Amino acid sequence: MDRLQALFINPVLNKEIKLRFRSFKNFLGIFLFLAVCGAVCLAFIYIETQFTHDGFTSSDSKNLFMLLSMGQLGLIVFITPGLTAGTISGEREKQTLNIMLTTQQSSTSIILSKLFSSVLFLILMLIASLPLYSIVFLYGGVSPQMVFVTFGYQLLTMLTIGSLGVMFSTISRKTMVSTITTYGMMLFLVVGTVILFFITVRLIIGFQQGSTGVSQSSNIFPYLILILNPAVAMFASFDSNMFMYEFQQLGIDWPLWKGFTLGYIAITMFSLLIAINRLRPRMRAKTKIKKKG
Repeated sequence: MDRLQALFINPVLNKEIKLRFRSFKNFLGIFLFLAVCGAVCLAFIYIETQFTHDGFTSSDSKNLFMLLSMGQLGLIVFITPGLTAGTISGEREKQTLNIMLTTQQSSTSIILSKLFSSVLFLILMLIASLPLYSIVFLYGGVSPQMVFVTFGYQLLTMLTIGSLGVMFSTISRKTMVSTITTYGMMLFLVVGTVILFFITVRLIIGFQQGSTGVSQSSNIFPYLILILNPAVAMFASFDSNMFMYEFQQLGIDWPLWKGFTLGYIAITMFSLLIAINRLRPRMRAKTKIKKKG
């Protein structure tokens, strides 16, 4: 219990939270984000009520919910690398990392504190946007379960992207390099996986039909590519028929959300383990040499 408490309640986490939430710019950013989201909701309702004869129906309410959810996911994908890609490399550039490593805090505690303090601002933005979803509930079409599932997708995406940013920040010595690498990884996850999915699906189906005449065998490789895309995985929770035709041709009947959840948890754990092991590589090497001596 004491070890678990030391991981999440420690001077590093307290310092990072105070530095991030003392700035007026952070609260101004939350205010502008909520103002934009509220303006989008009102504009969407106004357009639907003025230019349609049915008024604002439950299907329109679901479309508004999807618009807000995808917008928040885009915000997470765009902002999270900037918040996490400089957590360790920034300390190294300011020459404060060695001082932090001489404290009693373990590598696990430092990495997790840096990660949670970075994504806590985005979590606050997501929680602050909850009242906006009350507009959606007024017109129906969206259940509370769908809201919690969507927030689960966003939270898992945030933690995974944050873990990748912390990992690249630990490996790289320059914040610019780690930031570019993290954004490049996000571009591949959001855009590259979709392109690669359709290319592999066409190649596999064409090969199967050309060799046997009927595609009978299953191939899970395109599925493994698609589960890496957070936007596709979350949108598939809104529309269960999405990519059903392609999955049927490939012989895949496993839901996309299961693969996405397991895949992103594995990526998060893998990234954090690498970051923890690479935080003190020289100190471990010296310790091993002393023990042998």
